[in-house]
Amino acid sequence: MPKARVIASLDIGSSKIRTVVGTLEEKSPVPNIIGVGIAPSTGLRKGSVIDVEETISSISSSLEDAERMAGEPINHVFLGIGGNHIESINSKGVIAVSNATNEITEDDVDRVLEAAQAVSIPGNRRILRIIPKSFTVDEQKGIKYPVGMTGIRLEVDAHIITGLVPSVKNIEKCVLQAGVDIDDIIPSCLAASEAVLSKRQKELGVVVVDIGSGGTAVSVFEEGTTLHTAILPAGGENVTNDIAIGLRTSIDTAEKIKIEYGTCNPADVNDREIIDLSLISKIDTQKVSKKLMAEIIQARYHEIFVLVKDELAKIHRDGMLPAGVVLTGAGVKMPGTIDLARETLNLPVQIGFPQNFDGVVDKIDDPAYATAIGLILWGSRLEHRTYGFSLKGLDFRKAMGGMKDWVKNLFP
Repeated sequence: MPKARVIASLDIGSSKIRTVVGTLEEKSPVPNIIGVGIAPSTGLRKGSVIDVEETISSISSSLEDAERMAGEPINHVFLGIGGNHIESINSKGVIAVSNATNEITEDDVDRVLEAAQAVSIPGNRRILRIIPKSFTVDEQKGIKYPVGMTGIRLEVDAHIITGLVPSVKNIEKCVLQAGVDIDDIIPSCLAASEAVLSKRQKELGVVVVDIGSGGTAVSVFEEGTTLHTAILPAGGENVTNDIAIGLRTSIDTAEKIKIEYGTCNPADVNDREIIDLSLISKIDTQKVSKKLMAEIIQARYHEIFVLVKDELAKIHRDGMLPAGVVLTGAGVKMPGTIDLARETLNLPVQIGFPQNFDGVVDKIDDPAYATAIGLILWGSRLEHRTYGFSLKGLDFRKAMGGMKDWVKNLFP
């Protein structure tokens, strides 16, 4: 590996497109961030492209900002995608151990994971990630890494994340036309978790709630690996829309007052507090109640956390995760969010800030950058073939080449 290899991430969200540039050095265990770029996301809705030209322009603007700050050209990126089209399922793979001595080899692990992807997936969906949750050798369950063990039958419980083929291809097309190649595509929910969680949290049991503009991503981890992922169709954009309807303002004004005056806790707001919109907008000139706005925000955030609670109930983890809830994404900066989440989910709650990197820390010490930093961290692991693989145009055997280190790295 070169002494300082440049690595870049591109987080394509419904509201903002963020680019982060870092370097990987031999002597440093963590990436060094040297450039950051951000641009409004004008061509996407709910994670899907609705205007190709505007999306390309937004991506290019974000890349140019990051290149200017880093002083390095960006030729390839690790791409993070989200949106309501991302879905996940659980699958099992079963094989007979091929070795005459019944000793399980890496080839057997390759084959059982290949068998797990033979699940019935609609033709319009594409596998983005296959994550082994645990292996079973004969009747012995809960094995983290079976190579070297002896058995006749090998099973794997796997978590498969898929995306809608047209949505994924449209985003790929826009990125390529913006002038950069794609090293790998990682679901944003996994990337954000990579930046904000410790191995201990993943081992104990934790849920990451990434509140973005177009939706909320939920990722549950237990015993060191991914247990469940889901995309909820409610996010910051819905809060803004509710404010615009409830207070009869324009969307732009609603977004401004949400950021400047918003809170999830109406009890903190005096009944008589008024916001004069004429000081903020040329279109809206009326005066609105700050307490009413807080009640609107609280109602929508409460709905988001109820949806998270429902997801946890589906997998029998409601109130049962010792490491609690880690909130991340731009939407968690709303005052009162932690208290409302704690009250609704009945779990300990904390804000997840990106960690495990050096460099321009002050610019990205922000939950909104969790996915972009997570992509850099994921990419740095892939450089050493120690975490995950995708099936994006890769030969299966080649993709599985680093399976031994990868699976070991999934667990503390």
